[in-house]
Amino acid sequence: MAWIARSITDYLTTAIRTFPAVLLTGPRQVGKSSLLQKVGSEYEYITFDNPVYLQAAKEDPELFFLNHSDQLILDEIQYVPELFPYLKMRIDQMRFDALESNQPERCLYLLSGSQAYHQMQNISESLAGRLAILPLQGISYREQNHVQCTLPFIPDESYLSVRKEENTRISDLWQMIHRGDMPRLVASTDDWELYYSSYVTTYIERDVNQLTKVSDRGDFVRFMAAVAARSGELLNLDSIARDVGVSPTTIKRWLQILETSGIVLMLHPYHSNRLKRMIKTSKVYFLDTGLMAWLTRWLTPETIQLGAKAGQFFETWVIGEIVKSFLNAGKSTRDLYFYRDADQREIDLIIDWGRTIYPVEIKMSARPDKKMAHAFHLLEPLTSSGDIQLGDGAIINQYPELMYLDKGIRSIPVGYL
Repeated sequence: MAWIARSITDYLTTAIRTFPAVLLTGPRQVGKSSLLQKVGSEYEYITFDNPVYLQAAKEDPELFFLNHSDQLILDEIQYVPELFPYLKMRIDQMRFDALESNQPERCLYLLSGSQAYHQMQNISESLAGRLAILPLQGISYREQNHVQCTLPFIPDESYLSVRKEENTRISDLWQMIHRGDMPRLVASTDDWELYYSSYVTTYIERDVNQLTKVSDRGDFVRFMAAVAARSGELLNLDSIARDVGVSPTTIKRWLQILETSGIVLMLHPYHSNRLKRMIKTSKVYFLDTGLMAWLTRWLTPETIQLGAKAGQFFETWVIGEIVKSFLNAGKSTRDLYFYRDADQREIDLIIDWGRTIYPVEIKMSARPDKKMAHAFHLLEPLTSSGDIQLGDGAIINQYPELMYLDKGIRSIPVGYL
């Protein structure tokens, strides 16, 4: 299986130079341990999938550290919360020794884990100020096409001029959407059906059951399928609960598991007291369209492209690529929103960047039109105070050329993501 260069590498390297410990989080099998081993080749690698290492670390953490190098990659760290106090002590000792000898501090530990929830509980108490936390998602479109640009997607002149130098036309869009973004599927010809079937089983048995006991595995698979079928829609817990046959309270708890595991993104509505009658319900997006396709039984790229859900898959894929561009650049996704008011007027995505608001519409069409941006004017009241600017709007679509559709409204090819 060929190695695919990861866009987050530069940011990860910077974090290693800055912090004594770095934690790479994200869904299972997105390449966390492989990336850490690639970047930290001088570190000793230990995985707690190995029962021998797991037992040794749990039973006697101090002896565990004595038996290993002082620079470690600790994979699947969520299984050993007992180590966190010892990580803190060893980091503090390293800092004291560096101060005493007038030497620079070192990064001692590269950590990875598939569950952010349990890790954060321990880290917030044990490693505050000592740890950089980097979320990782699957292989991005840029990574698949060896694009060097690592900027977050901001539809302004600066970003577009850089991306124009490496713009690629996407000829295999629906194949990418169907295949998904897991490194093994991107870099090999492994069986798609078998991979995701095994993935979901492993995810439920190892990750989900560590957070909450699921008495019926079938219920949780149906829940994941119900959420996948609603990707890009307003979250309706009651509707999902009826489909699955469990309570809305259970659905809410399970949805939090998907979110903290990095399987879904909750996109929150934009709020301002200058905008009227806005809804408060979030939208939910699956971050791997391959998993989304497997769960909803769209079995080929052709059936997705020609099917009734093609627009839903396209929007979900675009949102996922924008999210990856932010995370790989070390930026938070908290600046990403959508707009919808009580009159059902909607803007697919709002990027709040440096006190400038960029409205974005996502259209599967290859015939962009300025009418697609009809809701952008609803954001104009935001500029009344003078402290917020309204940037150029964007229509992301399948037309291959970058162009203005109107003053302040660009048609941006999907290949510019």
